[in-house]
Amino acid sequence: MKSLQDQLLGAGLVDTKKAKSLKQEQRKQNKQKNKQAKGKVEVDETQQRLEEERRAKVDKDRELNRQRKAQADEKAIAAQIKQLIQSNRIKPESDELGYQFADGTKIQKIYVSPVLLNQLSKGQVSIARLDGSYHLVPNLVADKISQRDESYVVPLKVDQEELGDDDPYADYKIPDDLMW
Repeated sequence: MKSLQDQLLGAGLVDTKKAKSLKQEQRKQNKQKNKQAKGKVEVDETQQRLEEERRAKVDKDRELNRQRKAQADEKAIAAQIKQLIQSNRIKPESDELGYQFADGTKIQKIYVSPVLLNQLSKGQVSIARLDGSYHLVPNLVADKISQRDESYVVPLKVDQEELGDDDPYADYKIPDDLMW
């Protein structure tokens, strides 16, 4: 079978120059289409890579923002606690009596008045630590501080459940106002 071009040449409708120029034009168009298709594949790959890099950067930025926000929140909570302690601390009228308490594994001592000693033994006043020193605060303030960060409030009472069932001195209650 003859191609359409050969048939047109045979019929004399198209001359050979015109046929060659049309053939060259078709080749150029085919080459351009192939280049564009190849270019699109390369462009698509680079666009995908750029999109992935952009997503990774956005994720990294989000994580950094989250960390910064967490640090800012911690600073704000610490400032709130500091303000609560400083504005609500109870200053003893006299430093007559020493009150000893356990802070973690160490025994600490704070000097208080007899009235505050009585309130401490009844659990009406709590001890809060701030910048390496101890301050007396009302229980309501201690509860607010504990809601923000429990590490600022010194626990004063020891639960009997923590001692266990095999404690030989479980029947003997130690008074809270005992001076050692």
